[in-house]
Amino acid sequence: MQNPLAEARPGDEDANAFRSGSPLLSQAQFEIFRELADRHAGIALPEYKRSMVHRRLAKRIKALGVADFSAYADLLVDAAADSEIEFFVNALTTNKTDFYREGHHFDHLATVALANLRKPLDRDGSRRLRFWSAGCSTGQEPYSIALTLLNTFSDLGRWDAKILATDIDTDVLEFGRKGIYPEEEVSHIPPAIRARYVNPMPGEKERFGVCREARSLVTFNPLNLHAAWPMKGKFDVVFCRNVIIYFDKPTQRTLFDRFASHMHDGGYLYIGHSETLYKVSERFEPVGQNIYQRVM
Repeated sequence: MQNPLAEARPGDEDANAFRSGSPLLSQAQFEIFRELADRHAGIALPEYKRSMVHRRLAKRIKALGVADFSAYADLLVDAAADSEIEFFVNALTTNKTDFYREGHHFDHLATVALANLRKPLDRDGSRRLRFWSAGCSTGQEPYSIALTLLNTFSDLGRWDAKILATDIDTDVLEFGRKGIYPEEEVSHIPPAIRARYVNPMPGEKERFGVCREARSLVTFNPLNLHAAWPMKGKFDVVFCRNVIIYFDKPTQRTLFDRFASHMHDGGYLYIGHSETLYKVSERFEPVGQNIYQRVM
């Protein structure tokens, strides 16, 4: 029997077709999914991602027990499909993340950004710091920010510091709220920081919990970057890494203009190693490897 997740070959594009029980994704169906992904999440699906869409949605089709891609497309365009749209978007996005991923970002945060942000806030007495992990996945990024804060500010208790962690995928948010990770995940945390702020779960050897102090700094909320942003105050630091790879250039320009408008002058923006703001935004200037500062 053909693997139900096998990719359709050129010429195997008949709508609603089955071969040995395997649904095939036609061009017309792919266009429907492209339009829905763009409309609901601003996700761009170029032609070369058609095989990826086939594989991932085939899993969802099997889980739901619907007939084929055509029936699934009908389900998504139904007026009552809001809950399934969430699963659809989740299926098309990748939630790969690690603690202290791209470690130079956290070195910069600790030694440059926090030092520069602290001076004026110390002077005026406000001591208010706001961070945003946009596209936080299962929580390793916002907790890495929290651990960096705890390890850098010996007097953090005197500060009004908060980290907003958002993602469109509600499943990963629930995982992040728990703050519990397998040993191979926490092994990415620098040893001295891990020893101080990460503890083995009671009675367990292979699962570790992020300390209460770090968890108390982070608030996890669902957010579609393509929709309205309810936040009122401005941010000092924004991490948006490996997110804009899903968006086309016009959507990227809109997104980073919105980020700039939600940040203080001089605030820091961290993006992924394969991403750039070149010809995307003039409101930030580069200050490091995939690190930018708001200038307008």
